[in-house]
Amino acid sequence: MLSRVDRNSETKQAIAVAEKTAMQPTRILLPIPEEITERYLEIREVKTGKVITAIEILSPKNKRTGEGREAYLRKRRRFLQTQTHLIEIDLLRSNPSFLQGQLPLSDYHILISRSHERPNADLYPFSIRDRIPDIPIPLRLGEPEPILDLQALLHQIYQRGRYDLAIDYSQAPQPPLSMEDEAWVRSLIEKS
Repeated sequence: MLSRVDRNSETKQAIAVAEKTAMQPTRILLPIPEEITERYLEIREVKTGKVITAIEILSPKNKRTGEGREAYLRKRRRFLQTQTHLIEIDLLRSNPSFLQGQLPLSDYHILISRSHERPNADLYPFSIRDRIPDIPIPLRLGEPEPILDLQALLHQIYQRGRYDLAIDYSQAPQPPLSMEDEAWVRSLIEKS
């Protein structure tokens, strides 16, 4: 709103001056770049420090479309181009898998990619009703592969982390289970 006109005596020109008003800002949301920290377990050779095996437990950020997925795919490609063995543990039912081709129908999977067998890899598919499979941990070529009991490890983490206190089992899991799996889960909860 213009309200006053000042005249400059030297130039004989009029200058319009805007009157102060109490303008309120509009609140907006700025997209903040998300810092992505990817953590994984490495098995290294003692003498050289060379990474022998990398174990990845996929997170929602890894699988969700966007920067996190792209960052993980870059890291995954780096592993697959080296002599490092890769173990990828996918315990998430949401978002598309990184795997391609004809895959067995399963809720979850564990991929073991031994560097000397690429492009072939071993896939351990399993459902919510199955025990998590024991998996071999590839080390240096010719060395015996120790077996990791992931189910027992998961139970230890669950108990030590007191997740029974943090998880609300009255809420439906996301994404939703099939009707058959949901009935199976409810029967387990009722028994405990």
